[in-house]
Amino acid sequence: MQFNLDPYNSRNRVVRALILTRVDYCNAVFAGLPDSRLAPLQRVLHAAARFVDDLRPRDHVTATIMSLHWLPVRQRITYKLCSLMHGIVYRHAPEYLVDMVVPVSHLTGRCHLSSAQDGLLDVPRSRTVFGSRAFSIAVPQAAWDHLPADIRNTATHSTFKHHLKSFLFSVVYGL
Repeated sequence: MQFNLDPYNSRNRVVRALILTRVDYCNAVFAGLPDSRLAPLQRVLHAAARFVDDLRPRDHVTATIMSLHWLPVRQRITYKLCSLMHGIVYRHAPEYLVDMVVPVSHLTGRCHLSSAQDGLLDVPRSRTVFGSRAFSIAVPQAAWDHLPADIRNTATHSTFKHHLKSFLFSVVYGL
């Protein structure tokens, strides 16, 4: 039996297992935070990319992050929110999450609106910045309603996640 002792692949696996899982754990609670609050997590991603590609501290990491196909922290949060929302829309999520989000088409008097036909969600009003970070507000505002309709209407979860990551990657890096 022959083992692959490539340091790049070994470091990549270690980073994915130990660091990226921690960055992605419960990151949906960071929805709506300003970039200044997300910067420490972004610096962790940059340090991990430097470790994987064996870069010096002052080297740019954008090309490495693109080659690793990692999303920045804000897009990782959007990815998580949209994945949760896809499960809610297609009834693969717990009822307490399904009850939090209401499509515009289910509201009386609004079913004739174009937002109802586009499959958009009702966004409740919030008086505070902290309240606007609630799941029922953050998901429609920050994530779901900004996706193209063809991605939102993808029925299978694995295909949805593939298209979503490709879309977010192209938005961030302009590909």
